[in-house]
Amino acid sequence: MEVKPGYKQTEVGVIPEEWGVSKVGDVCGCIVPGRNKPKFFDGDIPWITTPDLEEGKAITRSRIGLCISRVEAKAVGSKIVPPGSVLMSCAGELGIVALTKNNIVVNQQLHVFIPTGRIDGTFLLSALVRQKEHIAGFATKTAVPYLNKNNCNSIPIPLPPLPEQRAIAAVLSDVDALIGALDQLIAKKRDLKQAAMQQLLTGWQRLSIFHEKFREVPFKSICNNIFKKSPISSSEGAKDGAFPLFVSGGEAKRIERALYSNTEALIFSDGGVFDVRHFAGDFSVTDHCYVVSIRGDMRFYFYWLSLHKSKLDSLTFKGSGLRNLDKIALGNIKVPLPHESEQTAIASVLSDIDAEIAALEARRDKTRALKQGMMQELLTGRTRLV
Repeated sequence: MEVKPGYKQTEVGVIPEEWGVSKVGDVCGCIVPGRNKPKFFDGDIPWITTPDLEEGKAITRSRIGLCISRVEAKAVGSKIVPPGSVLMSCAGELGIVALTKNNIVVNQQLHVFIPTGRIDGTFLLSALVRQKEHIAGFATKTAVPYLNKNNCNSIPIPLPPLPEQRAIAAVLSDVDALIGALDQLIAKKRDLKQAAMQQLLTGWQRLSIFHEKFREVPFKSICNNIFKKSPISSSEGAKDGAFPLFVSGGEAKRIERALYSNTEALIFSDGGVFDVRHFAGDFSVTDHCYVVSIRGDMRFYFYWLSLHKSKLDSLTFKGSGLRNLDKIALGNIKVPLPHESEQTAIASVLSDIDAEIAALEARRDKTRALKQGMMQELLTGRTRLV
């Protein structure tokens, strides 16, 4: 590949001539965690493990609230990791990185980089994210992939001048802030939906024009049918097509033939755990699904069933090994029966919230994709900020 003037080919790809390439260990100090696990979690310093890390995000606490004291950290040979350090997973799933915002302690599955005056910590974080797919190549070849201290410190990264590093980090941090704000808004909308489901689907709160008390009836009394059809053959299931194929646990792929045409239905998984989907259109299912048509607003009952998944799992699934849906038990569960116009009104409120969540998720995903493109441009020097 021809390299354009002002750029050079390096082990991290094509970069500007004035940029350097450095091994992470040459521009960072490091902490290698001790092997001993704390015995007492009664302090105020978060104890961080790989499951606590979210790719490229700041980390401040353990997800399950584990904290140790300085005395316990010293007792097990663990060092305090200062704010501004970069963590990287070095066992199992490799190369997950996060930036520390406060003092923490880590277990032996994490490696700690402590940036020196030659590199910006947020820039380093982004550079390692971009290197993730190559990091496995540095690992020790064992049953569980592992990066030792030398492996971690040998990872090469591009090294622009420090002012340019900071400019790149600032731009990417602004995008991260937008993604974080969208994540928070999505979480709030989901909480709002959960509260609305709890209130509206139980009749605890009524929409203004409805006052008649909810009746309870057996689910089978509003079902037109609860049945299975002959399953899709393995040869049909292997061919890509236009129609969704539902399996136990959700939609698996799209195939060429639809068992159900122009149908609105609730689709229940037959094995594993209680799961229900709502779909309208042309679709197919495997023999691990029941298809249910009901009299009433299908969306209302989908939301009601979804709200009570945990309870319905224990009521409708039988067996100690491979658990299966008990069709009779499903038919006997008690469901609310408001007037159909109220069912539709409630379903519309919840569907509107779902649409808002979907729009926010699409915007967030688009912003994430934009960030990936920006990283490609900025971390290779194709686009310069200074």
